[in-house]
Amino acid sequence: MQTDDSYCYLCRKLHDDDFPKVTEEHHVVFGNGRRSASEKWGLKIRLCKYHHTEGKEAVHRNREIADMVKQDAQREFEKRFPEESFLQIFGRNYL
Repeated sequence: MQTDDSYCYLCRKLHDDDFPKVTEEHHVVFGNGRRSASEKWGLKIRLCKYHHTEGKEAVHRNREIADMVKQDAQREFEKRFPEESFLQIFGRNYL
């Protein structure tokens, strides 16, 4: 999903902030073996600590933000791999 690890995916998306930051890898879809599928299909983003685990907009603390990122991931997956079934691979439709 993200090729440049020098910026935070959510800082850019939510606040139009491209300022370079220290980021952490986040597997967008995880749990029940889905983390390895996220790894395989490239559904990973880079997040600053605020957007990963600590802030009110953190994907691990804010369900709305987490669902938004999963929707972005599903759209990207379906665009890049139209012959594959997101639902079959990840077990859920986020759209």
